[in-house]
Amino acid sequence: MQQNIPLLVIAGPTASGKTGLSVQLARRFGAEVISADSMQIYQGMAIGTAQPTLEERQGVPHHLMGFLQPGEQFSVADYVALAREKIADIHRRGRLPLLVGGTGLYISSLIDNITFAETGSSQQIREKYQAIAAREGNAHVLGLLRRVDPATADTLHENNIGRVIRALEIYELTGVPMSRHRELSRQNPSPYRLCYLGLDYRERQTLYGRINLRVEQMVAAGLLEEAKALFRSPWSTTASQAIGYKELLPYFQGSDTLENCLEQIKMQSRRYAKRQLTWFRRDSRVQWFFPDEWESGAAMLENIIDYIEKSGIMCYTE
Repeated sequence: MQQNIPLLVIAGPTASGKTGLSVQLARRFGAEVISADSMQIYQGMAIGTAQPTLEERQGVPHHLMGFLQPGEQFSVADYVALAREKIADIHRRGRLPLLVGGTGLYISSLIDNITFAETGSSQQIREKYQAIAAREGNAHVLGLLRRVDPATADTLHENNIGRVIRALEIYELTGVPMSRHRELSRQNPSPYRLCYLGLDYRERQTLYGRINLRVEQMVAAGLLEEAKALFRSPWSTTASQAIGYKELLPYFQGSDTLENCLEQIKMQSRRYAKRQLTWFRRDSRVQWFFPDEWESGAAMLENIIDYIEKSGIMCYTE
């Protein structure tokens, strides 16, 4: 039955080591990875969004990565529908579904079986608030949302202007705040047997050092060329909103140095990691593991494997 589907989840901030751990666990348990990253879904953004390379995947199937043109509309509801299908298919084939990523809204909406109401959409409303954001700033638009839906506003950052505008759009179209829609959407129990792991570091500077190193590795792997191609493409709007790309625009325009722009990427990535941790720490189901607490990665891996085997979700083929 659907409610018997086991689901292993690995969440955590950017650069915490989710990809490496997920591949090791997938090879151990016969799992297939489903990405839960709102930017890894796009084509042409593999380097800047840290999509694992074929070498890093080590033959493990990965789903919901690089399948969408950057300009295409894609909602949380779209993601949940696709992820549910992938989970069901993986389970039918006797494999373990392994959800991996750092987009908390994607993960929680999926594992909590959120039902999305038909709220509709309006390009005119979106463009109105986009114009207000351009004129008055993102913080002003977030303030407009706080007047009608403070509960949702409290969960969003002004830099996440797309979701702020979407919440205002839903309110204007339905007269009901997004927070109320969310309450009504949680009436059906989760269909999954869940084992929810989180990765983080006790020493914050260790995580920040990993983030800084990742940015340098992205540059070495061709981030500048990838970003330049995106800004020249019809999908430059998406690129201009994504961390790792928008910070490079001043460099390409000749208004700032490459060094300063790369420092901006590192800083914005660190701030994003803090927001990710704030989201995941609210969920008491997450079992946290801290690589800097262990003498070796192998020791932590064995402990994680033991935890999964005792969790009661196991349903896989050797």
